[in-house]
Parts: sequence; structure tokens; C-alpha cells
Amino acid sequence: MPAPLPSPSDAPAAARAPARRGWGYRLALLPALTLGIGIILGTNPFRPRTENPDATARGYLRYKEILSYIDRDYVDSVDADGLTNYAVAQLLGKLDPHSVYIPAKDREQVDAFLQSSFDGVGLDFNFFRDTATVVATLPGGPAEAAGLLPGDQLLRVGTQPVAGTGLSITQLTQLLRGPRGSSLSLTVARPQQPQPLAVRLNRGRLPNTSVEPGVLLEDGQTGYIKVNRFAANTYEEFKAQLADLQRQGLKRLVLDLRGNPGGYLDRATRLADEFIAGSRKIVYTAGKDEQYATQTYAHVAGDWEQNPLVVLVDENSASAAEVLAGALQDHDRALLVGRRTFGKGLVQQPIALQEGGELRLTVARYYTPVGRCIQKPYGPDRATYQREVAERQQHGELASADSVHFAAGQQFRTDHGRVVYGGGGIMPDVFVARDTLLHSAYYLRLQNLGVVRAYALAFYQQHKAELAGLRFAQYQAVFRVTDTELDGLTRLAAQAGVRPNPGALRRSAPALRNCLKAYIARSAYGPEASRAVLRDNDLELQQALHVVQDSTAQLALLGGK
Repeated sequence: MPAPLPSPSDAPAAARAPARRGWGYRLALLPALTLGIGIILGTNPFRPRTENPDATARGYLRYKEILSYIDRDYVDSVDADGLTNYAVAQLLGKLDPHSVYIPAKDREQVDAFLQSSFDGVGLDFNFFRDTATVVATLPGGPAEAAGLLPGDQLLRVGTQPVAGTGLSITQLTQLLRGPRGSSLSLTVARPQQPQPLAVRLNRGRLPNTSVEPGVLLEDGQTGYIKVNRFAANTYEEFKAQLADLQRQGLKRLVLDLRGNPGGYLDRATRLADEFIAGSRKIVYTAGKDEQYATQTYAHVAGDWEQNPLVVLVDENSASAAEVLAGALQDHDRALLVGRRTFGKGLVQQPIALQEGGELRLTVARYYTPVGRCIQKPYGPDRATYQREVAERQQHGELASADSVHFAAGQQFRTDHGRVVYGGGGIMPDVFVARDTLLHSAYYLRLQNLGVVRAYALAFYQQHKAELAGLRFAQYQAVFRVTDTELDGLTRLAAQAGVRPNPGALRRSAPALRNCLKAYIARSAYGPEASRAVLRDNDLELQQALHVVQDSTAQLALLGGK
């Protein structure tokens, strides 16, 4: 067996402060919208009439009068728009955790999350010590065409300095993005180049796929497809990946919805229709207004209605992802593996406002076919609601299924009589405890500071020649991250302010080794290679593979179907 590649002597010098990472050609989402997106598309439903017109008119006049006095007479100058945005946020905060106002300046950025493409430059960068370093360029994108390389450090975007200035991912992304065809100049520092380089490029239209490429796993018959969100082209992307796997001999399928925050409800129901035969119900919604009372049924002959199916879910699977998982579970069509989902059962209607902003107002609740509303309790305020998932760890729920408790009166039965629960997410059929190594404080701090990715990139830069001489299959089989690399990682972490912690390093070592190997593969062989490395040590996926390949277990859990 070839010896492991030597470790880098040191990482690239950079500026200061914590690090972040992100796709420059993608977008940094507003925090309130990153989880639990469930959108019904349609015409703007705004109507002048209200349930209580007198109270609405009095409230409007009261606010207008107070704001006018503040603007005219308050001792200091005030930002009237800022005060209004604050007032709107407080108003919506009295409703539910998912009704939000999106200012006009943020709409394009937020909408891009669910679009199939957007305008940008195509840069994958890592923030480490307040410097953005190029990790990869999108194939065929403007950054690749302009000659940007992994390891290039961004010094300026246009005339604005971006190294050592404390910019956030959101701010840097906004500088890089712009209308297609528009020109952008970058100043970069390149390793082994004495002087900064000036790069000019034109922004272009870039793909924003929501479904990762499907793969056949080692047995040659079990396929794996991950759906990251339900965006504009999700259904078409999934169909293409499924058809490709079927041509390769697909017999069993693992559908991964972990971390999927939802999206367009109709894309999720169309995907459900690919799995559910006949004309069975997929989901129904109910709101105060009759126009939001809908029922959606299967109606097409899907491409995967009879074959074995297992679905992976976790505490970050939300909204439309829960609709899909709940429908498959209610009809005993698939086994769910993982942990209880987020618990978001509210549907938002986007309402365009005259000043250019958008109100996403909760207009309905959705229910699974057997009648489960999976919305979890709100709690006293939004902060409590947002902490709920993190607190599951403290309650022991992420380590043991016995620690999961559902509200009384929320028991339902599937088509074949299995007991399922509502009122707080979807509980999987097969529980898998969360990998504690991937969520230890030490491991997460190294990731959040960009240390792991920075070290992997430095390693790749120093060993391009050796890596180029290995096919990925060879790399996957023989490459090992040694203690020498972990020592180098510790030294780099110290530069970012993380004091050495031998005990924490020892406990996190398996996760760090795997992650470093995946990041190095990302630079040397591309994103699919990185995903392949991570899949090999994915405990939840391994359990899903065991379940989907065990026909006896499937028959027993699905009630003899």
C-alpha cells in the first residue's frame, strides 16, 4: 500500500478573525428563511375587505399618527423606514414563527434560493482569518473562464478591499453577484506569485440545482438520491437522476431528505406522486379562507411506485420535506430512517407589496393523508421556537428514541394500521442516533472558523502532483489522514485562536480525518468525490442501506404489505 502523502508545512498566511465559508455563486440566506419553507404559489390574494375593517382602520391611523409625530418632533433624526420595518417584525412576531416580511432589497437574494439558476461568477470560497480563499470554480462559469484557481485569495472586489475588513459571507456574496453580462474586476493573491493579479470577468447565468447527482452504491442495485430543497426545477432534476439510475440497473432506492428545509409545496407533492400509486391523497391544507382549503391526490403513473424505498430524515427536514415523508409513511409506501423532523406544518402565501417588499403570510396548515398536522408548538416567542431543535440534544432525544414525546391525542394509524404521531414533526420508523463526533463543540468550532477547509486546501496545493497521479478510486482506497496532518491542523487552529485540546482532538479525530479526506478530494477530484468519501462514513445512510436491502424487515415494518 502506498504511503500517505506528506503533510503541508503550514497553511497560507492570511489576515485575522473568525472564518466562514460559502459558495460565492450561491447566496447567503436570511436566517429566518433558511428552515421551514412551505410556499403555495398563486395569484396575489390581497383583497381590501377584512374580518374587522373598523379595527384595521383604527390601527392603521394610530400607527400613521405616531410615526408622523416621531418623524417631525423627536429630539434626534430618525430612520422612518427602519422604524417601520421594526414595527412590522414585531407585528408578525405576534402571529407565528414563519410569517415574515422581506424588504425589497432582499427579495432577489431570497427568491434565488428556490430558482433553477441565477446571475453570478461561480466561486466556491472559504473564509479563514478574515480572508476569502478560492476552493473551486464552477465548471463553465465566469470565474473558471477568467483563470481563477484554488488557493487564490480575494483582496479586492472592484475597488473595495475584502481581505482583513470583517466582511460577512452575505456582504461578499452581494459584491460578487450582479446582472448577467455585467463586468467585475477582482484583485487576487496567488501562491508563489510575488505580485497581486488583476482579473476581469463578466457575470453569467449559473445553475442552481436542488438535487445532487444520483449514484448506484456498492451492490450495484441500490441507488441514492439527495434532494436539498424543493425549488423550481426539483421535480425535473429528480426525474432525470432516477431515469439515469434505472438505466444502470436500479432495484432499490434511498431518498435523502436530511437538512431539506422545504420550498414549493407542489414540487414536493409531484415527487410524492412518483412513489404513490392510484389516486390516494398526498396532502390537504386548511385555512380560515376557503381558497386555502385544498386537497392533493396522486394522479399520474409514477416511475417508482412499487420498488423498495427508504427515506432519510433528520431534525432539519422541514415543511415540504415533511409533507413528502408524511405521505409516504401514512400510505406505508416507504420506511423512514433517521430522527424526528423539524415540525413545520404551516403554509406561507407570498404577497407582493407596493413598495417592492414581500409579505410571506401563513394562510393555512397542511395535514398528512391520515390527518396529522405536524406543526410543533410555537412556545412563548420566536427565540424559544428557534431553540427547540438545539434543546432536543439536552433532552436526550437525538440519542434515544425513548426520549421523544408527542402530545396527547395526536395518535393516528397508517393504511396498514401502524401507529404514527402528529403535533410535532414526523417520527421515523427506524431511529438512528445522531453522530456525536460531528456535533462536538471542538469539531464544530474548527469547522465554523474555516480551519478544516483551509488546512485541506493547503494540503492539496502542496501535493497537487501526487494527487494528480492517483485516480480517485486509488485515493479512496489508500489515502489516510495521519496524526501528522492532525498535528498540523491543531497548529493552524491555534492561529485562529483555538487553543490545543489533546482530549477533544482525540475524540474528534475520526470525524476530522474523514472530513479532511473529503475536502482534499473536493479540490483534487471534484464535488462528487467529496460526497463519496462522506458517504462511506455516514452512519445514517448505512442504516438506511441495511433496511432497504432487508426485504423481511421492510415487510414486517410496513404491516405485511
